[in-house]
Amino acid sequence: MLDRALRSFLARPLGAAAAAIDRPGVTPDGLTIAGLVLGVASATTAALQLWAVALALWLISRVLDGLDGTLARRRRGRAQLQGAPSPPSEAGGFLDITADFVVYGASVVGIAIGATAQFDGPWWPFLLVLFAYYVNGTAFLAFSSIAEKTGRTIDDGRSLSFLGRLAEGTETIVVHALWLILPFWAWQIALVWSAFVAVSAVQRIVAGYLRLR
Repeated sequence: MLDRALRSFLARPLGAAAAAIDRPGVTPDGLTIAGLVLGVASATTAALQLWAVALALWLISRVLDGLDGTLARRRRGRAQLQGAPSPPSEAGGFLDITADFVVYGASVVGIAIGATAQFDGPWWPFLLVLFAYYVNGTAFLAFSSIAEKTGRTIDDGRSLSFLGRLAEGTETIVVHALWLILPFWAWQIALVWSAFVAVSAVQRIVAGYLRLR
């Protein structure tokens, strides 16, 4: 729901950051992998109940997740201006979405382990979140694949065709951060969040089906 507005708001600062790190030794894929490592480290420290450390690692990993695509687009644009072949983006896009799914899933598991151990809450709300993530991911990845084959892609500058709905990347980052800030309310937040993601999954299924008819 908020992705488009946030991407517009962050376009300039992310562009400036990408320009600052645009050096031969820095690659978009390298940033993706660094974000993946830090995201998994955030999940691990959450499981160990090191909430402040987990929050810092989570936020840095998400900044890197935004920078990888920005740097890739910057280099493609420069190559086009110079008349040089554009660097391929398909492999990077694949790596990026795979890393996101790993980080999101690991984060839910890590927070569930840490919060339930420390505050003695139930597990099942976190299982609902993972189930909702699974359905959501299936819907938008299936749509993106079929849309590519049928020429009905949604081009917003990203590698995949995203069906934006109620719960998107921005909301996910905020909710995962809230878990780390308020771990004593983690299962309650998970219960509400699972409902939001489930509604988004239904929206994406309906919208994808209607768009591909």
